[in-house]
Amino acid sequence: MDQGLIELIRELAEPIGGVAMKRMFGGVGLFRDGRMFGIVVADVLYFKVDAESAHLFEAEALEPFGYTAKTGERVVMSYRRAPERVFDDPDEFLIWARHGIGAAMRSAEKPTRKPAKPRAKAGSVRKAEPPDL
Repeated sequence: MDQGLIELIRELAEPIGGVAMKRMFGGVGLFRDGRMFGIVVADVLYFKVDAESAHLFEAEALEPFGYTAKTGERVVMSYRRAPERVFDDPDEFLIWARHGIGAAMRSAEKPTRKPAKPRAKAGSVRKAEPPDL
C-alpha cells in the first residue's frame, strides 16, 4: 500500500474533523463517528454511496468497488471510486468525502429488523382459565 497516498488522504480529510483511518481487508478504511465512509484498496480511493448519492458517481462513470469471493462469485459493495481530481483539489476532496459520509450516516438510520418473538413449543400451550365471578 502506498503510504504517501494514505498520508495525502489523511491530510485532505483533516478539515472534516474526527476522521479515523484503520487497516482492514488488505486496505484502509476511513471512518467518521464510527461509520465507514471510504476505503482505500490497491491504492484506489472509494467513497460510500447510497440511493441518494449514487447518481453523482454514475454521472462520472466512477466504477463500484468489488471483489471476487472464494466461491468465484463477484461481490459489488456500496462504494464507488473517487474522481482523480480529489487528490489535486482539497475542496473537491471535501465535497466527495461528504457524499460518502452522508451515505454512511444514512445507512446508520435504516431501521433494523425486530427480533422474532419466541414461539411456544408444541404441546406447551396452556388453556385459558375462566375469570372468577
